Amino acid sequence: MNLQDFISVAEGWGLTDVLLPFLLIFTIMFAMLQKTKVLGDGKKNYNIAVALVFALLVVIPHVTHSYPAGTDIVLMLNSALPSVSVVVVAIVMLLILIGIFGGEAQWKGPVAGWVAIICFAIILIIFGTAAGWWLDWSWFTNLFGQDTIALIVILLVFGIVIAFITTDDKKDKSKEGAFKKFGDGMREFFTK
Repeated sequence: MNLQDFISVAEGWGLTDVLLPFLLIFTIMFAMLQKTKVLGDGKKNYNIAVALVFALLVVIPHVTHSYPAGTDIVLMLNSALPSVSVVVVAIVMLLILIGIFGGEAQWKGPVAGWVAIICFAIILIIFGTAAGWWLDWSWFTNLFGQDTIALIVILLVFGIVIAFITTDDKKDKSKEGAFKKFGDGMREFFTK
């Protein structure tokens, strides 16, 4: 049996419909409960139980087909996560490009805030599209073509890299504007 056959058998057993969504939701819920200490400090057993219940409450209705039409969370996850993975890979590639050109990827100043906002917007668009909240964006691809959209994304990435590398750090602190303050506030929000 080769790896492709094993994956096909695992898919028949419910790999992407049951196991992976269950593990993802359980892990995220458990990590959030452990970090926030909502149920109290040192209550790992309670956190495991609540995370288990949350994961089962998402997966069981999918398996029993009891979600109303268009609201199946597992289908939304399976539809959105490949696109989210592409965004994560793009961010990692951006950091690699910054490192190649001699920059140091430090999330300081307004850049961190804008990157966080852009990533949040992209993730919201991806999950909204998977949930059917937005209009069909295929007209955009049909209008411009995939090659043109890819070229625009590449130019934007290189523009961000060049702007990040060539930004002068020795600016007069008295001239800090609203964007700088906003970026600092976003950085503090996401790092605490």
